[in-house]
Amino acid sequence: MRKPPAIVDLHADAFLEDWEDYSADELMLESIDYLRSNLDAAIYWEMNEIKFIHGKGKGTLKKMIFKELQDYKESGSIDRYYTSYQNEDVVVVVIGI
Repeated sequence: MRKPPAIVDLHADAFLEDWEDYSADELMLESIDYLRSNLDAAIYWEMNEIKFIHGKGKGTLKKMIFKELQDYKESGSIDRYYTSYQNEDVVVVVIGI
């Protein structure tokens, strides 16, 4: 498992070469899968925190991300998460290891 970067961009065009071929719903699911794989890797590598860029837009992706992070928090996999004080388009995840 590769160590993830400290800041991960969840915009589909940042990690999918053929993102134009996906529907909006498929792109949303791909972004959530990408969040999971990077967050799981950050937990594996015992990183203190990781940041995810979700951007502006209608807030649909942000809502899905926060729901996913709530599941991680409830399972005890992460300590907490919050919107970055410097940039509201970024969520900071504190793993707490």
